[in-house]
Amino acid sequence: MADADTSRLCAQIVHSHFGQFTANVATALLHRGRLSFLQLVRYTRMKPRTVRTAILVLVQHNILWHSQTDDEGEVLEFNIVECLMRLRFGRYVWLAEHLFGNTASDIVQLILDHGKLRPPDIISRLSIYNPKNTTVYSQSLYKLVSEAYMKPSTVLSHRSPRDKRLKYEADEMAKLGGLPTARELREAKETANVRLKREEEEAEKVGLKCKPKDQLSHRSSKKRVIEDVVDDDVYFRVNFEKFDVHVRNKLIETAVEERFNRCTAHVMRATLKATETKQKSLSEARSDPTSTAAIAMHIPDDEDLAAGLVSNSKRPSNASLVKDYLALMAGTDNPTPTGRAASFVSLTDNKIHVEFEIINRRLRQRVLESVARERHGEDAVRILRLVLDVGKMDEKQLAKVAMMANKDVRPLLSAMSSDCLISTQEIPKGADHNPTRTFYLWHVDLNRAYSTLLGNLYKTLFNISTRRQAEQEEPLLKAVLEKRERTDVAQDENLLSRREREILKEWEKRREKLDVLEMRVEEAVFIVRDLAPGGYSDEL
Repeated sequence: MADADTSRLCAQIVHSHFGQFTANVATALLHRGRLSFLQLVRYTRMKPRTVRTAILVLVQHNILWHSQTDDEGEVLEFNIVECLMRLRFGRYVWLAEHLFGNTASDIVQLILDHGKLRPPDIISRLSIYNPKNTTVYSQSLYKLVSEAYMKPSTVLSHRSPRDKRLKYEADEMAKLGGLPTARELREAKETANVRLKREEEEAEKVGLKCKPKDQLSHRSSKKRVIEDVVDDDVYFRVNFEKFDVHVRNKLIETAVEERFNRCTAHVMRATLKATETKQKSLSEARSDPTSTAAIAMHIPDDEDLAAGLVSNSKRPSNASLVKDYLALMAGTDNPTPTGRAASFVSLTDNKIHVEFEIINRRLRQRVLESVARERHGEDAVRILRLVLDVGKMDEKQLAKVAMMANKDVRPLLSAMSSDCLISTQEIPKGADHNPTRTFYLWHVDLNRAYSTLLGNLYKTLFNISTRRQAEQEEPLLKAVLEKRERTDVAQDENLLSRREREILKEWEKRREKLDVLEMRVEEAVFIVRDLAPGGYSDEL
């Protein structure tokens, strides 16, 4: 089950998208865990027909998982990550328009509105007002499916992966004889994860099929090319992870620009574009190898890369400039562990890799440091970085290395500990665990710190949405908004009085500020949760 802040946020999202009855079902599942249909009817105190309709809506939108148990039969479980992804729907539609055009954004928006659809349903719904665009929509749909921006909705996607993983782990444990060691337990879990991932990948290969022979282009037998088409019998849903790859790449590009300059960011963008088609998942530790020539091909001809570097030669070539920028981002001038930890790319045998794992770790740490700076000042950031670099330290040693007074370090450590930014490790001298004979070492428990930070971010998102809703329910503003929805006022806003137009203008400004704040907080959620080692997780 999720914590209180995450549960409230998910229930609020479901209420705003699907209404009160569906939110009651979601709240019961969030607070009580997986439940059967009869238990849902009892806990929600709604009619069975209403509960069944709400379940169908949530299943259609991939927010509920099915699980089969021996004791209770079929039970339902809430998919928290899928629900929280609905906060990014606007960004996904914008990315689809930016990458493929208006027709692709229309397809993505339609599928997001309906959860999952078959290709004939997509084309028929979008071609109602303009039947001539049927071919254009079909081409855009094929491009989205072939490049993995859309993926098929299979039976596995509606079942809890946690149950599958536990079953596979039990199968692997049964193969071990005697009492398993820690290494064998770890290997069993890894084998189960690989088996589950392979099963999911096999199930998602049903999106495309070969075109029938009578529809193939008439060419010579030697040059005949077998073409693929989208399978009309498969339901498709949006592949969030593929869109999130572009969000991550944009964050990396911004980080490079902040670290170096604009020209270096352009080179990083070209490096990411050179391998963009092969970037399928956020869990990739590094990108596929690429070459300097491939990177130079993605840099516009009118881009002046020489403006970002000081060079002795008058007209350095584009290839040499790209090599200089790559060497700068690879930290070749600092071949130490610290230099490698601060790098963006790696150069091996004339091949360039973007080090996603190193960059993700640095981005997450930067969010943690920004929280420490905002709550406790620059001294907290100094202590945080020191403990992360050195490891466990006692209070006196920490104050000495940080060059701070003991009277300043002690309250700061207590305040940071209350926010879970720093933790203590007890080392007793004897078996009695006497506090007077115990060493207390300070260290940063990253899992605990990021988990607490993520919960606070969810709480902030809930508060932002609650404030937006509360301000919108003010009697005066609510009356003006209802009046603006009238048909005559929508056609001619001059029917509104001057005071009403001022109220609407003030409301638009407040709403824009709240929307910008929500986007920034959601970006921090993306960095902390989705860029964690392992990428997406079904457990929060």
